[in-house]
Amino acid sequence: MSSARTDTRIHDVFLSFRGEDTRGSFTSHLYASLQNAGITVFRDDVSLKGGDHISTTLSHAIEQSRISVIIFSTNYAESRWCLEELVKIMECQRTIGQIVLPLFYGVDPSQVRHQIGDFGKAFQSLLNKISKVEKDEDDSLKWRDALREAADLAGFVVLNSRNETKDIKDITEKITHLLDKKDMFIADKPVGIDSRMQDVIQRLDIQQSNGVILLGMWGMGGIGKTTIAKAIYNEIGRKFEGRSFLANVREVWEQPTKQVDLQEQLLSDIFRGTTTKIQSIDSGKIILKDRLCHKRILIVLDDVNELEQLDALCGSRNWFGLGSRIIITTRNMHILRGDRVDEIYSNKKMDDSESLELFIWHAFKQVSPKAEFVEISRNAVMYSAGLPLALEVLGRYLYERDVTEWKCVLEKLKTIPNNKVQNKLKISYDGLDDKSQKAIFLDIACFFIGKERNDVIHILNGCRLFAEDGIRVLVERSLVYIDDDNKLGMHDLLRDMGREIICNNPPKDPEEHSRLWLPEDVDGVLARQTGTKAIEGLTLKLPRDSAKCYSTVAFKKMKKLRLLELAGVQLDGNFEHLSRNLRWLSWNGFPLSCIPTNFYQANLVSIELENSNVKDLWKETQRMEKLKILNLSHCHYLTQTPDFSNLPNLEKLVLTDCPSLSEISPSIGHLNEILLINLEDCIGLCNLPRSIYKLKSLKTLILTGCLKIDNLEDDLEHMESLTTLLANNTAIKRVPLSVLRSKSIGYISLCGYEGFSHDLFPFIIQSWMSPTNNLISADQRSFDPMPSFDSMPSFDCLSESFMISDGHALSSYFSLEEPKSCPDELSPRNEYRSFTLLDKLSSDEVCSSHELSSISNQLSGLQSLWIDCRSEFQLSEDAKIILDALHATNSKESVPTTTTSQVSNMTTSTLVQSCSEVHVLGSKHSFNSLLIQMRMNCKLTNILEEIILQV
Repeated sequence: MSSARTDTRIHDVFLSFRGEDTRGSFTSHLYASLQNAGITVFRDDVSLKGGDHISTTLSHAIEQSRISVIIFSTNYAESRWCLEELVKIMECQRTIGQIVLPLFYGVDPSQVRHQIGDFGKAFQSLLNKISKVEKDEDDSLKWRDALREAADLAGFVVLNSRNETKDIKDITEKITHLLDKKDMFIADKPVGIDSRMQDVIQRLDIQQSNGVILLGMWGMGGIGKTTIAKAIYNEIGRKFEGRSFLANVREVWEQPTKQVDLQEQLLSDIFRGTTTKIQSIDSGKIILKDRLCHKRILIVLDDVNELEQLDALCGSRNWFGLGSRIIITTRNMHILRGDRVDEIYSNKKMDDSESLELFIWHAFKQVSPKAEFVEISRNAVMYSAGLPLALEVLGRYLYERDVTEWKCVLEKLKTIPNNKVQNKLKISYDGLDDKSQKAIFLDIACFFIGKERNDVIHILNGCRLFAEDGIRVLVERSLVYIDDDNKLGMHDLLRDMGREIICNNPPKDPEEHSRLWLPEDVDGVLARQTGTKAIEGLTLKLPRDSAKCYSTVAFKKMKKLRLLELAGVQLDGNFEHLSRNLRWLSWNGFPLSCIPTNFYQANLVSIELENSNVKDLWKETQRMEKLKILNLSHCHYLTQTPDFSNLPNLEKLVLTDCPSLSEISPSIGHLNEILLINLEDCIGLCNLPRSIYKLKSLKTLILTGCLKIDNLEDDLEHMESLTTLLANNTAIKRVPLSVLRSKSIGYISLCGYEGFSHDLFPFIIQSWMSPTNNLISADQRSFDPMPSFDSMPSFDCLSESFMISDGHALSSYFSLEEPKSCPDELSPRNEYRSFTLLDKLSSDEVCSSHELSSISNQLSGLQSLWIDCRSEFQLSEDAKIILDALHATNSKESVPTTTTSQVSNMTTSTLVQSCSEVHVLGSKHSFNSLLIQMRMNCKLTNILEEIILQV
């Protein structure tokens, strides 16, 4: 243990005092305070004193104490016994480095130093009592020397007139500090630690919260969790009545006979070396709870990886006294789930600046490298990818080597990772529960970094790997992460570690490996046709203009091949040679006009043929019941879609940028499991088949860039699962009124149609919620008369989040009021929830609207409204009543806005430059959020669309 005692001292403090002066008062109170603080104190008892010299027992007690506390009182020097103790104490200070703390109780240090005043009289009294026969000048000299040395030490002056309670408290804290002098070693160069440490300390809320707080620090191996925990331990540990740092819990726990040692070590640390023998884990739990429940303590449990470890060492919050803090470092997020901890701190890797600073320190032992090492140092930092462990290990390895050696080492690391780093990272992999999770990790390391999470789950589920649960575990163990785009990511060194595992199991030729990813290895296996049944996955991505061609015979022996990714590759021969176990086929630049009839793969889950020459996917109908994903993006020669009735379980259809595609097969209506259809930039597509509106499972429909599509049918309302409709830059002139009856649609985007007119949205949306006539310019007043409706459609059907945006909504003036000309039957009723988009409204035309009290109470169900605008805008006072938050996007700086008056007069440019946070306005009857999307950056819409697709 990092906090384990390594010497033979058994007492924390030895108290030396004149009993007649202080035993019944100050000394007794100090003794009790030290005991309550968990400090073991040796107090010399009257029964141990006798004769002129201290006993062997007392002499050993002094030697076996870490600190000696000397209470100099008025009559201290009148006792030969006390002076002999003092001599022994000062000897221990010189010989074994014992800490000595003098307390001057009712005397001044100068009186002790020079033996003057009342203290000097007492000392002289002792000298007078000793007969001339007994008197030994050597004794007198050594006593004086000891008194002078002790008086010169820093200590406490305790005057009788002062507050003795406060003095004792200060002395106890000082002794606690001295006993804890051996803080944890942090690092030779603690780069970036302070800011991270302060972040965690803030979460621990030491000053404000008197409850028990458990905090988990989570991250991959080598990211710096333990280092930061040590820094926190050193920084705040003295504020507690006791503290313990249990290092390497996982490693110790793996030895069953050592498990109770952790519990014993915890008690020993908290109670200053007191030994408690624990018979079993269960009995240890009871002892820990009984002994710790009244103490305010700090505990760090380092490298915990199993719940049973937490149960044994910190079973519940009621084990600890009020104000206690427990920090748990782990690679396994699962043990922090639920209410096991109050806070989770996710350790982040170092940024480039921090990484370079740390690496340079270890590589050169100075703050800057020599000129010839500057560029190569940056390359080394890139390899380490922000992982402190790798930066330290690599820096130390390269220390005092020349540039040539540096280049050789960095080149070697591209194929052979550093063992010390790999062994540290491999702990998380070895701790995975089963072969399935390990297989998923290796598949991701070789093939799926940067791939969409849900797609990978489908593919690996097809391989019977239980991928959803497996990926969750990998994320919890810090082996994989999911980025903001819902794509899988992995630290470069973890990727290298996974690939190294494959190379070493078994360490033979590439054709014996389970997965192949290095171009030279794949090329060799395919060219020599040496593939074996060991190969489960293979990827080879060459430039598009590559003319590399292999025979399909090369795949004949790869009977277990389930994952195949090719790019810029041609295959010649009989496609029957390819494994029937294929689940994933990704072939960018597929050279044929259709999939060969002898390439029937009934087990395929995903087909991705981007940038291919495909005209017609299959010449002959093929039924593929397991196919979930079909991606034919950028197939410029594709003229028709396949017969979808043979793909009954398809969930994702992507046909982006297929300009020759003029129609969609009506069989698309048979896709009862479809979730996403993406037809973006299919510029030759004129209309959608009516059968598409029968798709009750479809959630996202993307028509953006389909320039010839000019109509959406009323049947849109029958798409009962549709939540997102993106149709920017189309020819659509009108949104069907049935959109108001949809119970699912939450996001509609129709930006960029240059022929925008008020017919785009039904008049019913613009009528009763439009501003007063004096707000509308002349060209806007030429609305067609309001159509008559037998009944008003209920806006209650709108989902909690609804967006409509258009490229020419030049103002985001937000108004909810009853129009003067609105018939009674169309007046806003309490159950309606909607919005307005106003066209060509300048800022100087904005004025207040009518009373909103009749409707604002009903708006709480509408979680968010996004209004797309490009011009200056203002918010009316009534509009501000219903706003709970304003979030302006696309900004580089953030200036908090806290008042409605600041918000109400902001222009678009002001918001874009200054505001990027959510600002709570605090109304009771309001939307939960209002996002005003600034069209100052053309990329912004695409970003928002990507976010919506992840919902």
